Amino acid sequence: MRILLSTYGSRGDVEPLAALGAALQAHGVEAKVSAPGDAEFAALLARAGVTMAPAFAPVREWAKEMINRSRSASPEGRARLIAAQAAEIVARQYEALSAAAEGCDAVVAFGLFPSCAAARLVAEQHGMRYMLGTFCPVWLPSPHNRPHEYPSHPLPPGVTDNRLLWEMDIRTKNALFGEAVNGQRASLGLLPVENVRDYVYGNPVLLACDPTLGPWPGSDLIDAVQTGAFILPDERPLLDGLEAFLDSGPPPVYVGFGSISVAKEAGSTAIAAIRARGLRAVIARGWAELGTVDDRDDCFAVGEVNQQVLFGRVAAVIHHGGAGTTVAAARAGAPQAIVPQIGDQPYWARRVAELGIGAANDGPVPSAESLSAALDVALAPETSTRAAAVAGKIRADGAEVAARLLIELAGQPSR
Repeated sequence: MRILLSTYGSRGDVEPLAALGAALQAHGVEAKVSAPGDAEFAALLARAGVTMAPAFAPVREWAKEMINRSRSASPEGRARLIAAQAAEIVARQYEALSAAAEGCDAVVAFGLFPSCAAARLVAEQHGMRYMLGTFCPVWLPSPHNRPHEYPSHPLPPGVTDNRLLWEMDIRTKNALFGEAVNGQRASLGLLPVENVRDYVYGNPVLLACDPTLGPWPGSDLIDAVQTGAFILPDERPLLDGLEAFLDSGPPPVYVGFGSISVAKEAGSTAIAAIRARGLRAVIARGWAELGTVDDRDDCFAVGEVNQQVLFGRVAAVIHHGGAGTTVAAARAGAPQAIVPQIGDQPYWARRVAELGIGAANDGPVPSAESLSAALDVALAPETSTRAAAVAGKIRADGAEVAARLLIELAGQPSR
C-alpha cells in the first residue's frame, strides 16, 4: 500500500506529516510526503526516514514574495491577489502531486486551501481515496465557531448565527478559489463544481490536534475524526553550548516566533521583558533570524533545536501560537505566553488561557506592558502547577491512531 501525504506551509505543517509518514511506514505502508523543497524540510523528512516529493516551490522565498505583494494592496486588491495566487498554486501543485501520486492508493492533504484543492483533483483523476486533514477545529464548519474572515469578504457585523456564517463561507470560497479550481478542472476536461469548499473538504476530515488542547464538540455540518496531534519523536541531544548555558543558571525563558511578520519587534520586546525580571533567555532564530540583541551572556540564540527536550528545561515559552509549538510546550509542562497573529493562532492563545497554562498577549503587536503582563501570568506558580498537570493529559499517539485509520480507509473503494 502507498499513501501520499501532501502539505504546503511552514515547519508546523511539515513536521506532523513526517510523524504520520513514519507511523504509516511502521505498519508496512510506503509513505511519501509532498512538502516545500526547503533544505530544512528535506533534512526533517530524512531524519524521519520518509521519502520527500518536493511541492511546486520552496516556501520561504515564495512566502516573502507574497507578503511583499500584499503589503500595499487594498482589501479588494488582496482578495484579487489571493485568487491569482490560488490559480498558480492549484495548477503548479497539481503537476507536482500528479507525479508524486503515481502508484499511490490514497492522498491525504493538509495546508493551504489551493494546495489541498490540487490534491483533491489528483485523487479524482487517479481514482484514489482522498482525505483532508487539519490541525485545528476552527477551520471546520461547526455551529460552535465562526469561519475565517478573508480580505474584502468580512463577516457581517451583528450576525451571530454560525450556521448562517458557514453558509456564507461557501460563497466566499467560491469567490476566492472557484476560478482556480474550476479553471484547472476545465483544463482536465472535467465539469465545474458548484461548491469548491465542500469539494475540497470532503467528508470525513482528519482532525489532527490534541483533544485536551483543541476539543472537537462535534458538528452536523461535517464529520471529523479527531486523532490527537501528530508528534515526531525527537531523540537528538541539545548542542553542547546550549547544554552549558542551561546548566549555568536558573531555567531561562524560550522565545520563538517562527515565520510571523512581527518576529523581530516581538523578539526585542520579549528579551526586554525577560531581563526586567532578572531572567535569562533562549532565542530561536526562526525565519526572522532573531538574535541576542547585544553581547550580554544572559541570552543564547539557537537554530534548529529539539523542542521536546528544551521545553522541559525552561521556565516558560513565549511564542506565536502555532499548533506545533503550543502542543510541544503543553506536552513538556512549560507555561506559555502567546503573541497570536493570524490563522489559528488566536484560537490556541485562547485555549492556553482557558486551560490556565499560560496567557495571551493583549493585541497582535506586543508592547513592553502587554507582554510583561502575559509573562507575569506564565511565570506565576499556579500556572506552572497547572501546566504540569495538563502535560500528563496530552496524547502522544495521534500519528499512530491516524495511520491505522488511513490504512483501513485506503483499503476501501474510493468515492
